Amino acid sequence: MAIHALFPTLIYRARLASVSAQRFDQDLADECQALAASDAAGRRWSVKNYPGGYTSYGSLDRLHLISPLFDRLRRQIDRHVARFTRSLRYDLASRTVVMTDCWLNVMPAGVAHSLHLHPTSFISGTYYVAVPRGAGALKFEDPRLSRLMAAPPRRADAPRAMRPFVSLAARPGDLVLFESWLRHEVPPARYVGERVSISFNYAWVGTRAKVGAKKR
Repeated sequence: MAIHALFPTLIYRARLASVSAQRFDQDLADECQALAASDAAGRRWSVKNYPGGYTSYGSLDRLHLISPLFDRLRRQIDRHVARFTRSLRYDLASRTVVMTDCWLNVMPAGVAHSLHLHPTSFISGTYYVAVPRGAGALKFEDPRLSRLMAAPPRRADAPRAMRPFVSLAARPGDLVLFESWLRHEVPPARYVGERVSISFNYAWVGTRAKVGAKKR
């Protein structure tokens, strides 16, 4: 008899190692608040699409291209994305992996971000800049859930890998990476302050291989 675990769903979590991490996060928090205060178009977009909170997703979604501080964050995240994609066994030897989108989110208590995924990318993630105690966790959905059909509910003591939903508590300074097809949400929570995070997408582009190139 044999039981095989197939088709794993991998989640990557790490802290951004830096001797000046606390100062870096404070600089990020200050820039996020300044952007949120000055981004009138983003605030208007958020009223309709992010009630009670603010996101630059609809206005400033390439922050790594316009802010040196966000580009510094991008360079740190690049290294973690490279490690994650190696764990996923993707063949990227002749391909380039790049950050395509980067935006910020400010969530006061009670704000929710409903279930969604990130099309047109293959790796997505979040970096937590500021997280008040009790702020909303990142909740992932089992990608097979819509196909379970007549399955009974899971037992209360089911291991985390077999549950229909798994939540990861948000912690300041943490980086979380996942494959972009994995649906996720941030349920509402009660806390004091604002949950500030930076979300992003990565895609692979082109190929460096040259057809018919001569060997040397």
